[in-house]
This record gives sequence, structure tokens and C-alpha cells, in this order.
Amino acid sequence: MMKRIYACTFFVAAVVNLPASIRVHAQDSQNQSGAASYAKHCSICHGDQREGNLPGFPPLLDLSRQLTPQQIESLVRTGKGRMPAFPKLSQQEMASLLRFITASEPSTGESNGSASLAEVGRHLFQRNCAFCHGRDAAGGETGPDLTRSKLVLADVNGNQISDVIRNGRPAKKMPAFRLSNEEMRSLAAFIHHQAGSSRPGGRRGVDVSDLQTGDVAAGKEYFNGAGGCAKCHSPTGDLAGIASRFQGLKLEERMLYPDDAKSHVTVILQTGQQITGLLAYRDEFTIGLRDSNRVYHSWPARRIRFIVDSPVDAHVDLFSKYTDDDIHNLMAYIQTLR
Repeated sequence: MMKRIYACTFFVAAVVNLPASIRVHAQDSQNQSGAASYAKHCSICHGDQREGNLPGFPPLLDLSRQLTPQQIESLVRTGKGRMPAFPKLSQQEMASLLRFITASEPSTGESNGSASLAEVGRHLFQRNCAFCHGRDAAGGETGPDLTRSKLVLADVNGNQISDVIRNGRPAKKMPAFRLSNEEMRSLAAFIHHQAGSSRPGGRRGVDVSDLQTGDVAAGKEYFNGAGGCAKCHSPTGDLAGIASRFQGLKLEERMLYPDDAKSHVTVILQTGQQITGLLAYRDEFTIGLRDSNRVYHSWPARRIRFIVDSPVDAHVDLFSKYTDDDIHNLMAYIQTLR
């Protein structure tokens, strides 16, 4: 028994005391493998340096502040929204990819005192918040304008902003973030700086009253007639209560271009078999869908035929036909659907 214990102890000691050059070489090899996997699968959307491609694809620089490695792996393997799934990655490649994605970034200057608190917060905001709230905190693809937020106006030195950041708002799909007290203060300083910055004309956005200038009756007539809206939508069906869920510019954006509308695709294989599902990914090389069981499938676009049914296309077709009066009148009518 003592011999076995001694042998195990010797083996562990031998591994721990490997020459530094060997340990560094193994680490470098894993880093290179992770970088290669990232370049192959992720960089086309999220940027060569994990910087993201706004507004479509978020940066991954501080992803470990939002998700655990297990959650990141699950996201990579199953996909989400416009992100395709990668279920066939080996565990070794996944481990290398996770190591690369979660690698720490250079300091943004929190402790050296060379940058102002708001400037430090700006770097953190670009990495963690700009994808939803815009680079200038004035609102983005999915997040509201923070420069006009009542919570921000009532905040003192981050006392309210920090609670929202740490706890998230699950009902509004905002994740929680793991940030230090100093990072919280710098983020709050940046947001307050943006809220206090002047803009030409003194306007910070579009008020609801600006979008209430149309004629309701004319808008209803356009909805049921020339606009063709009633062919796909119903004021007592899918649009019931929409003006209670969305107001102002957000409501008009959804009216003009509902970017979350789900597209369906039917893929016709060379054998004649047809597979239909939600369009999950499309570029000039690949078409991907999720079937009724949420399983992801993809094919090289040149090897199959496919038909895409995109509800948003009807909205896009109207862009060249709208008059200013059409938009104002239709908006006035839509705002009555509460």
C-alpha cells in the first residue's frame, strides 16, 4: 500500500514539475486550436477579434460575465435565433474553443487612473451593452434608449443602475452581468455622461406625440384596402393589444419592418424529399432550418432547391409605395389597437 501511495505521489509531482517550456507549449497548442476553431465557425459573424458586428451580431469579449462555460457550450451546440448549432464539435475542440472565447482581455484602465471613470465605462458598455442599447446608449435593435430612462434620471452614483445590471430583467430578456463595484460605477458614469450630452436641436428621440398626427379613419381604410395589411393581419387577432405592448417609435418600427418575423423555408432534396421548418440560417453558401422538433438541419445551397416564405417581404415591398400620409394614417390606426 505504501509503495502505491509513493508511486502516485511521485507521478503527480512529476507532472506538476514538468519543464515550463513543455507546459507552455501544451497551452499554446490549445490556444491555437481554439483560435482556429473560432476562425472557422464564429469569426464570420462575431468578428476576427470577438469584437462583434453590430447591430446584427454581439461582441464576445466579456461573454464569461454573462454565461458559465456550461451555458456557452450549450449555446454553441444547440444554436439560438439566427445563430446556427454546432452539435458535432468534439469535446476536445469544444474545450479549446471555450478557452479561446473566455480568454481575458487587456485591462481597460480601471486601476491605473489614466482614464476617466466614464471612459472606462464606455469600453465596458461597448462590450456588454451596445448590442442591445446602441453604442451611444440611445437605444438599439432590441434595447431602449437609456439616455431618456426614468431609472437613469433617478439614479445616484449607480445605486439603481447596478441593481438592474446585476439582476437583469428576465421578463424583457435582459441577462444579468457579473461586474465589480468599480465596474458598476464606471458603467453608470458613462450612461449618465451620455444622458447629459447635448445633441443638435436638443432632441433625444421621437416622442409618442410626434407619431399621432395621422387620420385614424384613413389609416383603417388603407389597412383594409390599398396597403393589403388585412391579408395577413387581424386587428382582433395577431394585432390585438399591440399598441399596449409597444408605443411610439418602437411601434412604428414594427409596423414598417418587423425584424423578428419568422420566415419558413421548404428544402427540396435531390431525391425529391421536402423538409419544411423555420429559417435558421441563410447565406450564399448555406441554408439552415429548424424542423418541428427544433432540430437544426443545413445543406450547401448549390446542392438543393429551396423556397423561402418571408412575411417581412410584404412590408419591404410597401416601402416604395408608401406616401407620408399613408404612414402617418396607418400609424394613427395601429395606435388604436389596444
